[in-house]
This record gives sequence, structure tokens and C-alpha cells, in this order.
Amino acid sequence: MRVLLVEDDVMIGEAVQASLKDDSYAVDWALNSITALSSLGCQTYDLILLDLGLPGKDGFYVLKSIRSNGDRVPVIIITARDDVDDRIRGLDGGADDYVLKPFNMAELLARIRAVYRRKGGSASAQLSNGEIVLDLDTKEAAVSDNQRRQLSNREFSLLQTLMIRPGAILSRTELEERIYGWGEEVESNAIEFIIHSLRKKLGSRVIKNVRGLGWMVSKGD
Repeated sequence: MRVLLVEDDVMIGEAVQASLKDDSYAVDWALNSITALSSLGCQTYDLILLDLGLPGKDGFYVLKSIRSNGDRVPVIIITARDDVDDRIRGLDGGADDYVLKPFNMAELLARIRAVYRRKGGSASAQLSNGEIVLDLDTKEAAVSDNQRRQLSNREFSLLQTLMIRPGAILSRTELEERIYGWGEEVESNAIEFIIHSLRKKLGSRVIKNVRGLGWMVSKGD
């Protein structure tokens, strides 16, 4: 899952970025609205964390630009502005949640999971295709009724990407874009290595290779 963090405070940005990475997210961090909108023009994101007090054009401008372009990506505003009018403006402007600074990172992560579940139309903290069950909170996976296996951050990110779109074939590039952020070095065989590790834990048939195209999990019944 790839997140765009839009935050001009370096101390807050570094802390949020580190926590997100520790929790299996790929993170791109923009310090201003220009970089944020430029990034959105060339990269697809699963969620945006948006500060309002940005230099130049503020976060409301970014939010308006996103929604006026028809982009329905989930947006969580993170800001020190606690005025009720700002909260109403943000939520009415298309934000999915409004979190006040200072915030507890564990709570922010829980809000991210909740927003993303709502986007998928499910209240459940699990993804399932009828064969594999992936717990989004604990990062555990199981096949049918077998014992749950703890996944590493990379394993979880890759399997989650496939489970969100069961039956869809995702290429190496598509998978890399979902699990690696800006500046992260990606080795040529990184995806194969992660898939090999997942197959060792969950079985050789859970992730299918479509020669020349990419990988997929079955859609189920």
C-alpha cells in the first residue's frame, strides 16, 4: 500500500514516515503542495495524509485539486487547526477523516486502516479470496483453516496488493510501485524473492505466475 505524506514540518514528517514504513507502508513524502500535486500526476496512491498548513498553496488547495480532478483516493487531513469551521471545510471538501496534531501514531494507523476498509466497502479487518485469509491488523495470513503465519512487512505489502484485486494479473512494475517508495533501492529479483518466501509459508500454489505477464491470486468463488 503506497501512501503520499504531505507535510512541511520535518520533525513530524520524519516520525510519520518512519512509523508508516515500520507498519509495512511504502511512503512518498512531499514538503509542499507543488510537489504533492506533481506526484499525484505521475503516481497512483492508495491514501494521502495531508497537512493543511503548507507553504504557498495550503492543504485545502491540494484537497480541492484532487477532488476536482475526480480522484477518489482516500485523504486524511493531519493538522493543528482545531477550529470547527476548518474541520467542516475539510470534511465537506472531500476529506475522509480529520486528525488533530499532536496525534498518537497508533491511533493514526488505526484510522488509516479504517478509512481503507471503508474504501473497500468492508467493515472487516481481513481480506479473503475464499482460499487465503489476510489479517490487516496482525499481518498474519492463513490458507483455508491452517495455522496462521506471521508475515514480514514486504511479504504483507505484496500479498495485500494481490488480495485487493484477486484474479487480476499484476506485473513486476505494478507490484514494485505498491511496496516501494521514493529512493528505496529495488533489487532486480526482489519481487521473486518475496513471492518465494510467501510460498514457503503459505504453500506453492497460493500465488500464481502468469508467464510473461506477472502474478495473481485466484478470485475464488
